[in-house]
Amino acid sequence: MLAVAAYDFFFWLPAEEKAKLYSDDPAKKMRLSTSFNVRKETVCNWRDYLRLHCHPLEKYVPDWPANPPSFREIVSAYCREVRELGFRLYAAISASLGLEEEYVKKTLGEQERHMAVNFYPKCPAPELTYGLPAHTDPNALTVLLMDQQVAGLQVLKEGRWIAVREPTPQRPGHLHRGPAAGDTPRLSESFSEPSSSSVLATSVAEMFESSLPSCCRR
Repeated sequence: MLAVAAYDFFFWLPAEEKAKLYSDDPAKKMRLSTSFNVRKETVCNWRDYLRLHCHPLEKYVPDWPANPPSFREIVSAYCREVRELGFRLYAAISASLGLEEEYVKKTLGEQERHMAVNFYPKCPAPELTYGLPAHTDPNALTVLLMDQQVAGLQVLKEGRWIAVREPTPQRPGHLHRGPAAGDTPRLSESFSEPSSSSVLATSVAEMFESSLPSCCRR
């Protein structure tokens, strides 16, 4: 895949060139760091993390890495395809619930989208740290691109961490993590479809009788 080749090229650039993009400010729309909020975390992650906001593309692409020269063109094309995949998944989810195909997409509303490209370099003592600590995703949908050669994703099942060779659908609250790499570095990327902060998540009225109670959360 061209996008993977572009990510790989970027992370193997000289450290002094990548350092120009480094920031520990979690509010920045494009930055290279080691985790989401370095200032507050007590355990350092053994990874490099490139965060790219990617919708609307015309707003954010000019700030993306310019090396390799094809990075912006390749990754923006990938973003468009993954965004369309997200819309198809929303349509399938809506249809499976007996709703109109546009229901989930319309309900979640229009919002920015972002992607996180993770590079896990070799680690001399992977048992002493994390690549990415245990967490749940706050997004409506996350599309994950995993390393095809090295397993990394783990999910918690019945009190045990289980390695996942291929991404499988997980409920939003499913705890997962990325261990530090051992002798072989690996690469992964996640494309996030967040819901609008103004959206109230509640029972779908069309699916229930009006006399039944509804639960909701923000």
